[in-house]
Amino acid sequence: MKFQDKVVLVTGGGTGIGRAVARGFAREGARVVVAARGPEALEQTVKLIESDGGRASALVADVSDSASVAGLVERVVARHGGLDVAINNAGVFAMGEVADLPEEDFARVVGVNLTGVFLAMKHEIPAMLAGGGGVIVNVASQVGTHKRIPGLGAYAASKAGVTALTRTAALEYIGRGVRINAISPGPHDTSMSMRPGETEADRAERISRQLPIGRVGSLDEITGSVLWLASEDAAFVVGADIVVDGGSTA
Repeated sequence: MKFQDKVVLVTGGGTGIGRAVARGFAREGARVVVAARGPEALEQTVKLIESDGGRASALVADVSDSASVAGLVERVVARHGGLDVAINNAGVFAMGEVADLPEEDFARVVGVNLTGVFLAMKHEIPAMLAGGGGVIVNVASQVGTHKRIPGLGAYAASKAGVTALTRTAALEYIGRGVRINAISPGPHDTSMSMRPGETEADRAERISRQLPIGRVGSLDEITGSVLWLASEDAAFVVGADIVVDGGSTA
């Protein structure tokens, strides 16, 4: 198992990509900690991991609050003796053209998606340095650095910022043993990829015309990319943003 006994923290671990990634690491022998603002979904993730024979625990935290993130990392280190891998996945979504988008919606999206990644790394990196090194994978998006979609300005700005922040931090810390990269998923099999009122059949028909690969990505495919970036197989990959979008932005 590639992550046997490694301590892995996954923010936004209650649903979607976060849950799938947490389960993937647990299958590879990791001791997984999932974190989010709501305990109910986290508890379900823990139950799923344990039903697979894996090890997991849940901690409630708000990535947009520095004290909450600091406490989260401190609890992980106190409980498990260190932090080896962090997947910063927590995110929120808001739609609206720039002139019509409420300021509070923009601030909320940036506060979680971008500031949340900054705060997570701010507290994760010292914990990793204290333990001799570690790996961080930030979840960005196809929307932002790679593709613009009208009505998603706040989301695009936040995710493009994640990519830029990732690349900068990667250069700052690789010489001290912390390797940092990002992944940018395209349309994948979660509710976020569906338009209002759209069914899965509607989405499948639309995506078949839009994406070169002709389908949405599976959560297992996204998970596989994250696990590869976090593994020793990718030890020479530094400051990358791996686009996993079925060729949409190729």
